[in-house]
Amino acid sequence: MPETTEKTDNLNIEGLHCMDCAANIEKTVAKINGVRLAKASFSSGNLKVTYSPTLVKFRELVSCVEKIGYRVRTEESPNIERTAIWKQLPFWLMICSGIALGAGLLLQWFKIDPILTPVGKGFTVSAFLFFCSIGLGASQFSRGSWAALRNLQFNMDLLMSIAIIGAILIGQYIEAASLAFLFSLAELLESYAIERARNSLRELMNLSPQKALVRSGGEEQLLNVNEVMVGAVLVVKPGEKIALDGIIKHGISSVDQSPITGESLPVHKKKGDPVYAGSLNNEGYLEAEVTQNSKNTLLARIIHLVEEAELNKAPVERFVEKFARYYTPIIVSTAVAVAVAPVVFAGADFHTWFIKALTLLVIACPCALVISTPVSVVSALTNASRNGVLIKGGLYLEQMAKVKVIAFDKTGTLTCGKLTVSDIIPIADDDKVRPLQIAATLEKQSQHPIAKAVVKAAGKLEVRNIEAFQSITGKGVSGKIDGVRYLVGQPALFNERQMSIPVEKLQNLRNQGKTTILVGTDEQLLAIIAVSDSIRPEAQETINRLRQSGKKVVMLTGDDQATAATIAKSSGIDEYYAGLLPEDKLQRIKELQKSDGPVAMIGDGVNDAPALAAADVGIAMGAIGSDTALETADIALMSENLFKLPYLIELSEKSSRVIKQNTFSAISIKLGLAFGVFPGFVSLVVAVLFGDMGASLGVIVNSLRLAYFKASK
Repeated sequence: MPETTEKTDNLNIEGLHCMDCAANIEKTVAKINGVRLAKASFSSGNLKVTYSPTLVKFRELVSCVEKIGYRVRTEESPNIERTAIWKQLPFWLMICSGIALGAGLLLQWFKIDPILTPVGKGFTVSAFLFFCSIGLGASQFSRGSWAALRNLQFNMDLLMSIAIIGAILIGQYIEAASLAFLFSLAELLESYAIERARNSLRELMNLSPQKALVRSGGEEQLLNVNEVMVGAVLVVKPGEKIALDGIIKHGISSVDQSPITGESLPVHKKKGDPVYAGSLNNEGYLEAEVTQNSKNTLLARIIHLVEEAELNKAPVERFVEKFARYYTPIIVSTAVAVAVAPVVFAGADFHTWFIKALTLLVIACPCALVISTPVSVVSALTNASRNGVLIKGGLYLEQMAKVKVIAFDKTGTLTCGKLTVSDIIPIADDDKVRPLQIAATLEKQSQHPIAKAVVKAAGKLEVRNIEAFQSITGKGVSGKIDGVRYLVGQPALFNERQMSIPVEKLQNLRNQGKTTILVGTDEQLLAIIAVSDSIRPEAQETINRLRQSGKKVVMLTGDDQATAATIAKSSGIDEYYAGLLPEDKLQRIKELQKSDGPVAMIGDGVNDAPALAAADVGIAMGAIGSDTALETADIALMSENLFKLPYLIELSEKSSRVIKQNTFSAISIKLGLAFGVFPGFVSLVVAVLFGDMGASLGVIVNSLRLAYFKASK
């Protein structure tokens, strides 16, 4: 067999408004020869298909989806404006179905209902109108019900079709027509509401321009963004959106990065600074070298991660899906028993109990139940992404609501992370330059904030070659310069060599909230270098709000006790742990989990990775500049703003409440209606109005509140 090359395409599906729809599409497309994988995303309304182009054509995939009643938009035209609902064919079929139903009811009401003799004895004009209503209404879901039958799946389309056919067989034409019309109306309203829920995600997709102005050979050319290559020079004029990620090569301006970070204040940008697709250039002229193509921009990765977040389902979502798998077959089996048992064993009226069985079938589909959680999660995740908080799924959204402890890293989290060398205190002699030069030489390969501060302070001092370089975990570094072995790091590194350390000088610096490192040889201490950092201005208020929300706040740091105490006092933290190595932080997280409950750890997403991974929720701060943080954190704060934490907690707790409300109300309505069928309180029409349309719209509207949620001030 010849080797085939697989291809993956995205199809944007209109009408994909519940989990059953997604499962139905997946199973239908997966049966096509040549398709290896079909994955429908309820949150985005997309179908991702991996297939062999030599065995199946793209058009065949589209045709397969359209045959079961859905409209398809390909990834080549994702931003085409969607047709208004009242301009779509299903809307007018539903209207005509309602008109035919209304006309038939009027004829019967006024008793002017002639018999259509060519059709058959007793077949009236009203009956003809009811059949027209059934055909027009059912045209929207009959193909989906046939596909569900072939896939052996009990979805709402199939159950409603069975109910309509059953009503026709026993001569209940009004009920059958009412079911067809009301269900088609419910489907349209539900589809419209779901599209509203997706609007916030779609707004993200539409943030980045589709065209980019590129300078080439002294001329400017307007190109589609997918045609612009990495390395091209992007021209961005005042008031224009930046089309692609890049590095500024010419110009100065302020740039509104709120679509990425959620921050309202513009950021000053100059030569060498990064810019991101979707952000707005305010007043200056900029030229930027493109660093990412259109599919790999930061905004594109955020959108992809939000879409993929659907896979990380919340525990309550998994419970609902499991419950629905058992609930529907039980209700269907009950409906069959209701139709048969009273007639066989008690001689009851078949017509009456058959109607009750059909009503149970209508109630059976847990549509409102299965969409109650995903719509809430989609609304919350997209709200968060608009505010510069990237949550990797409902799993972490729900877990965040359960967190009892917030553990902060210090440097770059509670503090600004912009360390500067504040003091150089010589010990061996009066030379300040040589110790700084040695420290910068040894630290030049490190990404640690202290190392960066030292290298920056050294400026243009000559950085020499190093031999036998060694990193000593949690203590410092060593290496040979001009044949002499030098050490840079914590006091413990020098204590091991039994050197005399000026404790009083170190303590004075630490009492000022400064962090210290020592520079020396194997035999002699040369100098103390102190670096200082400032507490974030919003740190204290953030800590207060977290504590008011009932969270325990702790600080974990590798700094010494005195420095940690100063920072903790300034930021309002009562409990802190100092002098911790990475493995100590990991152990402390486990101890907090055991003593207090779920823990969220917030850091820079690169350092302290074990502690972030061990926490119930790992939160990376300032992820706009870190690919690692964006990919590995459970939750990423795109900006360096601690106020995002209280917002995140409020959103997660609000989401948890909404999901519980939706789940409880959906189950209660379904079960209440099911019990009401037996005494005759619930008819077929009532089952559709309240059990399907009413319940579904109720949970959707309740979920949409999360899309417009704003944190308290």
